[in-house]
Amino acid sequence: MQLIDSHCHLDVAEFSADLPETLARGRQHGVEAFVVPAIDYASWPGLQAMALRYPDIKPAFGMHPMFLAGHLPEHLHALPDWLQRPECVAVGECGLDFFVPGLDVAAQETIFIEHIKLAKLFNKPLIIHARKATERVIQLLKQFGPVHGVIHSYSGSLEQARQLTGMGFYLGIAGPITYPRSNRIRALVQDMPLECLLLETDAPDQPVFGEQGRRNEPMHLPKIAQAIADARNVPVEQIAAQTTENALRLFNLA
Repeated sequence: MQLIDSHCHLDVAEFSADLPETLARGRQHGVEAFVVPAIDYASWPGLQAMALRYPDIKPAFGMHPMFLAGHLPEHLHALPDWLQRPECVAVGECGLDFFVPGLDVAAQETIFIEHIKLAKLFNKPLIIHARKATERVIQLLKQFGPVHGVIHSYSGSLEQARQLTGMGFYLGIAGPITYPRSNRIRALVQDMPLECLLLETDAPDQPVFGEQGRRNEPMHLPKIAQAIADARNVPVEQIAAQTTENALRLFNLA
């Protein structure tokens, strides 16, 4: 199977000691490309260097809402230059997080709106974090779009999923679908067209079932594909082929 991990954070400290081995394990399990969205300005140069060293790492540049305290206006002003680099495949990770207490909602929205505008300006997909904020994300996308992209580790409702896919967005499916009690996300992948889904690990976070407490990594992506195949009662090869085609199309990968 040929797979694409549409969302993994291989540039964080957890992978600094064994990134080559992590990539090799992923490749051995069929992962041919690793989309790595940055989380803050400080991480952009390192991610760029990593992508130049490992061509199957596909970087995106953005400002994650959970790291709001470290974002400065000059970081947002610098973002357009990074988005124009030929290695950059997307804008993000960006979005809204209404789950973590103490994150200023107005400041989050201001930064997210600028990411939407830049995605529209450069015609690049958005990689969106939407936790307990899917409805507001939809409102802002409608107001400042049209744009396209992916809602990573989708956790909204079926109706919201239909709205988002109707607007040109994909839904990222991650490790939670592998858990026995993940009935809601299984029902979602049964209902949504396969042409709207992407696979992701969100490594090092969101480990698959059986790997709780351990660092997640792209080698586990086939388990997510298998869980979707089981939910839809189709061969896993069908899931792999379609989600890979989806990722190639969204991120304009060769």
